Formats: sequence, structure tokens, C-alpha cells
Amino acid sequence: MIPVSADARVWLVTGHTDMRKGYASLALIVQETLRRNPNGGHLFVFRGRRGDLAKILWHDGQGQCLFVKRLERGRFLWPSTSSGAVTISSAQLGYLLSGIDWRAPQYTWRPEAAG
Repeated sequence: MIPVSADARVWLVTGHTDMRKGYASLALIVQETLRRNPNGGHLFVFRGRRGDLAKILWHDGQGQCLFVKRLERGRFLWPSTSSGAVTISSAQLGYLLSGIDWRAPQYTWRPEAAG
């Protein structure tokens, strides 16, 4: 997991993004569309059109980071609004990256017996 500080916010950029874009292009989207500083220590999460690929933009104080996650099965659950961004907690980001519904997390399977 990304070592996120307690004061950092996680922003889900709504809609879909061209996943061919790199750090500079995604940082420009953060600056111009969201009116946020991409180098401020917050995390900005983008999702591709198919929904199985996500990119996370983050500046850790020393340099720029771009993380990519592709789900082998399923899709990332995304807010239905088409413009802007939605803020979530770092715990919800963990659920999101695991393919779990971050809006209402619940166990999908529990072992009935050990061994």
C-alpha cells in the first residue's frame, strides 16, 4: 500500500481518462480541471474507459509517483458523476484497489472451518 500521510486526501477523478497519458498529462488534468496542486501530497486516482485499469498520481515530497493497477477480473467501482472529483479515505482506496465496493465494504467469503 502507498504510505499516505494522515492529512493527505484521495481524489477519484470522475468519468474516464485516456490511460495512455503519463504523469505530466495527468498532472495537467489535475491543475486545469480540478483546480488542485498535483504536487501537494494528495493522491489523484484515474480510471480508464473499460474500468479495469487505474492510475494514481502522487507527489511524496521528494518526487513524482505514478502507480498503475490493472484488475485481472472485474472492474473498479466508480462514482456516477461525470465531471469533477470525489474525495474518499485512504481505507476506501485500499478497498477500491482490491476490487471491493468501497461505498459499502463487506466480506464476500469467509471460511466455515479451519483446516
